[in-house]
Amino acid sequence: MYPFLTLNDDTEITHSEMKSDGRVKVYIETPDEKDGFHNAVCWLPEYSWECIHGYTEEEMSFFQKLIRHNAHLIIEFSQDGGVLNAATA
Repeated sequence: MYPFLTLNDDTEITHSEMKSDGRVKVYIETPDEKDGFHNAVCWLPEYSWECIHGYTEEEMSFFQKLIRHNAHLIIEFSQDGGVLNAATA
């Protein structure tokens, strides 16, 4: 998994390399004092969500918009070894 974005609340958004079927796994994880971590998985390019744990509907709405607005970058970076490799290429 490659780092993509860290939000102010320490939420980490990472992504996989592009799979042979053209899909990219996006993983979201937020530390939580009570539960340990909240997390969710989104598969691009179909925007299918799974393994959602601990997030409210409002938080999920935010993440859905965030991923939708940045999917083109995530997909591009998934083919280039992540944002750090893409930035130096």
